[in-house]
Amino acid sequence: VIFDFNSDTNIRNWVIVDDVVMGGRSNGNMRLTEDGHGLFTGRVSLENNGGFSSVRYRCDKLRVTPENKIKLRIKGDGNKYQFRVKDNLRNYYSYITYFDTSGDWEEIEIKLKDMYPTFRGRTLNMPNFEANSVEEITLLIGNKKAQEFQLIMDSIVLE
Repeated sequence: VIFDFNSDTNIRNWVIVDDVVMGGRSNGNMRLTEDGHGLFTGRVSLENNGGFSSVRYRCDKLRVTPENKIKLRIKGDGNKYQFRVKDNLRNYYSYITYFDTSGDWEEIEIKLKDMYPTFRGRTLNMPNFEANSVEEITLLIGNKKAQEFQLIMDSIVLE
């Protein structure tokens, strides 16, 4: 289990990173709900060349293989989200994939080997994920439109 949200969960290590780092106006928030779920909410704004909000979690180094999967138990809002991992915190790039949400509780399964490297929205000419560790995970919304969002998280599990 990478992260299991419950009423006793400490979410202090979940950090919001919005487009304000480059002058944008989006804002996200991460909190724990009364029933113990992680709640990532906010508004994406396109003002000042903005357009994304994210929440990241730096974890203890997880030993993985490209064959591993990450399962997210989430309840989205019908929007598309991006899931990112970093195999090394010092890397400037992340490995990413996208997933759609239905508005219902669902389990999203992500194969590490299917994640591809990007930096600032550009796909890099490098292989898909083939590392042996994960040190950071990120959930991001940035659909090139202004929108409200809400993503409820129950668990993130490595299989």
